[in-house]
Amino acid sequence: MTSPLRRGVPVVIACFVAMVGAVFAAPFIGSTSLAFARVFSTSIPFGDNVDAQIFFVARLPRAVAAALVGGTLAAAGVVFQGLLRNPLATPYTLGVSAGASLGAMVAITFGAGWAVGGIASASLAGAFLAVLIVYALAAARHRGLSTTVLLLAGVTLNAFFSALILFVQYLSDFSQTFRALRWLMGDLDVASYSAILYALPLVAIAFAAFAWLARPLNLMSAGSDAAGTRGVHVDRVQRVAFFSASLATGAAVSVGGPIGFVGIIVPHLIRLLVGADHRLVLPASIFFGAAFLVMCDAAARTVLAPIELPVGIITAVIGGPFFLWLLITRR
Repeated sequence: MTSPLRRGVPVVIACFVAMVGAVFAAPFIGSTSLAFARVFSTSIPFGDNVDAQIFFVARLPRAVAAALVGGTLAAAGVVFQGLLRNPLATPYTLGVSAGASLGAMVAITFGAGWAVGGIASASLAGAFLAVLIVYALAAARHRGLSTTVLLLAGVTLNAFFSALILFVQYLSDFSQTFRALRWLMGDLDVASYSAILYALPLVAIAFAAFAWLARPLNLMSAGSDAAGTRGVHVDRVQRVAFFSASLATGAAVSVGGPIGFVGIIVPHLIRLLVGADHRLVLPASIFFGAAFLVMCDAAARTVLAPIELPVGIITAVIGGPFFLWLLITRR
């Protein structure tokens, strides 16, 4: 009889194929049509090949960034849901996104005072500040991490940082407010590979931690006490899960802004296909999350062409009803 793990492997492979296909196909989608033969032609110099320039310079970096952000947010959502044992947890539940948004707002409004790394580094700094505050509160009076305090601290910090964001917006001028608002909607207007390379080491560290967490998260789904009796170092697993998922979220937000709903839609869809085994859910969520956000970004670029919508609007239109469905059905 085939094991559930083996039965889920074809789904993981299919998700990987979908990711590769989406990244390759998305640059061909846009208001300007591209000829496949011209894009990959070796007989036309690159400087004279407009199709190749649009594909490799204008659109491919955006597709790769969407894949990186989508896969990272989906995986972070899986880990946060396993850590908190809450199916409605998202990568933004614990205030990481609000901290990153505050950092970006400060950089946009007072840019002259933030000379290193631009908005991306300011966003990461804000995310790390939020992580440290939440961790300090959750670990202050407990031997390990209190998931209840994590949730309460995250909700409180979200509200506090949101108020600070509004205050910074009040101090900004019209052009700064417009730029900040577009960033806060979730925007993948990436025109080079520099932002991707900036976030890639952080994502790689987080993914390495996710690979180690797959089995412990399976055991912790039955409760911390039950996992402890099976040899799981619960405190260590909680800390690794919290910091790695927060690191992944901060890196993703620094590239594409706070793009919502990816971290809750994708994990639940994948669980419907492969079950609850994190050894399958994590890789499948990474691949499908990447493909999902790439296609959402392609829709954002074309649905009102030549106007480009922030991709966060597309994911919200899809994710909002899905989130309400989860609340109603409790699945």
